[in-house]
Amino acid sequence: MKILVVEDDGMLRDAINSVLKGEGYNVEETDNGDEGLFLAAQEIYDLLVLDIMLPGLNGLGIVQELREKNIQVPVLFLTAKDSIEDRVAGLNIGGDDYLVKPFAVAELLARVKALLRRKAGSSEELVVYKNISLHHKLQEAYYESMPMGLTAKEYELIEYLILNRERILTREQIFDRLWGYESESSYGIVDVYVHHLRKKMLNLGCDHFIRTVRGVGYMLKDDRHV
Repeated sequence: MKILVVEDDGMLRDAINSVLKGEGYNVEETDNGDEGLFLAAQEIYDLLVLDIMLPGLNGLGIVQELREKNIQVPVLFLTAKDSIEDRVAGLNIGGDDYLVKPFAVAELLARVKALLRRKAGSSEELVVYKNISLHHKLQEAYYESMPMGLTAKEYELIEYLILNRERILTREQIFDRLWGYESESSYGIVDVYVHHLRKKMLNLGCDHFIRTVRGVGYMLKDDRHV
């Protein structure tokens, strides 16, 4: 799971990053609203953790613009203790939850996990599409209860495809999601890992789920009846 943290307080941002990474989440960060909007608009994150008061565009403005673009990524707002109006405004424009500063680590993790479960639309550990199921804790995918035997990166790939099932993902989106903007690899590595994943799915008779959208990217969809 990939999380974007937009917070201008360096010490708090570092603390949040440390906590989330310690739980195994892939975390990216920025300290200003304009870059936060740019990153969030790439649609490669499962959750946004947004401070409301930010340099440049504030957290409310970020969410408003995302919702206008029909980007429905879950948002956890961070708010000051006395800003009740901001909390109400944040929920009204499309935020999903909020935390009042200062907050306990346990509460942050509980809110994050709840929003991610809601996004997956499933139980805490299991995500299902057709006859494919993912067990996040085990980092494994199954087809009709048979394990695919995936590497960590292959699991991240199929998880991202399933969470965005029946939607075209560009090579750039997949690359930014799995390897990040600072990676020295090229977009071609996406095709390599899709090939590896397809081979393992072929062994179980389910490689038809991954569709190539020529010149664009990939989509996970059961197209046997198309």
